[in-house]
Amino acid sequence: MKLQSMQWLFLATALWLIPSTTADILPKKSVITGIEHLNNKNLLKKKAITKSALFGVSGGAAETPATTTEGASIPNEVFNLVKGIVGVGVLSLPAGVAAFGDARSAFIPAGILIVSIGILSAYGFALIGRVCAYTGAKSFREAWTATMGDKTSWIPAWTVTLKTFFACLAFSMVLADTFSSLLSTSRNPTLLGVTGLVLLPLCLLKNLKSLAPFSLLGVMGMAYTALAMSVRLLDGSYSAGGSGKFMEQVASHLQPKFGDAGASSVLSPQSLILVCMLSTAYMAHFNAPKFYLELKNNTIQRFNTVVTYGFGISIFLTGFITMIGFFTFGKACDGLVLNNYAGTDILMSLSRIAVAVSLVFSYPLAFTGCRDGFMDIAKIPMEKRSAGTLNVVTLALLGVITFCAITLTDVSFVLAFGGATLGNALTYVYPALMYRAVVKQQERTEEQMGVNVSLASAVLGIVMGIIGARMAILKTGGGH
Repeated sequence: MKLQSMQWLFLATALWLIPSTTADILPKKSVITGIEHLNNKNLLKKKAITKSALFGVSGGAAETPATTTEGASIPNEVFNLVKGIVGVGVLSLPAGVAAFGDARSAFIPAGILIVSIGILSAYGFALIGRVCAYTGAKSFREAWTATMGDKTSWIPAWTVTLKTFFACLAFSMVLADTFSSLLSTSRNPTLLGVTGLVLLPLCLLKNLKSLAPFSLLGVMGMAYTALAMSVRLLDGSYSAGGSGKFMEQVASHLQPKFGDAGASSVLSPQSLILVCMLSTAYMAHFNAPKFYLELKNNTIQRFNTVVTYGFGISIFLTGFITMIGFFTFGKACDGLVLNNYAGTDILMSLSRIAVAVSLVFSYPLAFTGCRDGFMDIAKIPMEKRSAGTLNVVTLALLGVITFCAITLTDVSFVLAFGGATLGNALTYVYPALMYRAVVKQQERTEEQMGVNVSLASAVLGIVMGIIGARMAILKTGGGH
């Protein structure tokens, strides 16, 4: 009873923290477009790449990227990149391993996949920065327009907007599961309450700068969650066979289940579900131009250093959390592994609270990007985005997301399907196409090998995406 009172107190505190919205629900220029325009005005002031610097290499065709003496240091960039990659989606990856294996040895090939997909994702991220350096582009869409042409710029615009829609959908599903577990209430009414009382006022805010300090909660929450999961694995509280002290309070379908489908089970097509989920797990590519532009002395070499360390740390953390979750519950891993833990487990309840707070204050950032992305696609001019228009679009879009979150219950399906389709395009295909185009345009013949590697990565991404999307749908089987 004491625990439940504390959880209700947390919800009341979250509501209290929400700033007054009466003066904030006004027309505004986008704070985050979700496609590419974060802090664009300041970036334009900081980094003007002149034409005279673009054609200085022998042969007269290759560009020499300009650099800036202002901006973020490499450690700051690495921290922000890790913060952007390692999020709540990592807690769904144990289910990706469970999709093809039920013995702990299944994590061996899973770990190899985590590292391999992470490296490929890092390569795509680095390519986007290189394209920005060669063309002077300041956003993902600008990079596409400069290399592929303006007529097809709607393709990445739709892709990124839909990707942010999937992100908001996953956030709503996780919040539904987390709050219903914390408050011991039914899932769908809880989601409706959280959406109406918490998410809607935040999504209607005029200025999201006040939410920036809460972004650190995501890092702290994931660090605590990894520690708590490790403790529960080592202390045997959820030991298979019912010997763990919390086992009686866990539903039978969520209790640990292990079999003999080990390392060789990765040969099953079901393993592509994990591959596609990983495409979402490492997704930060539409922000690659922002990271390149904000880096102090942003040479390609320094940017690659940021990518190496940022993705390296993210790969380690992703692999570690996935391993702990799968080693604890095996085949029974839920789409959100926190659902496997007992509601009376205080250690994990604190983790749920940390995740919930992090998501609540991260949600408006993703939602604003999704909303503004749809309005950009609809070609609604900024001056016509009145308070009434913004409020109507916000209500309608949040309603659609909430309806989808009520209809779907397996967040791992959303991540796998979104990764197979949109994630693979943004991670492997688009960077390769842009890089190939800029190399051809600027006659950078010495980089043809890199083009070949990127195109091979794109083909691999397409094949994995087609098979992975099919596997995700088959795994759902209409049951979710």
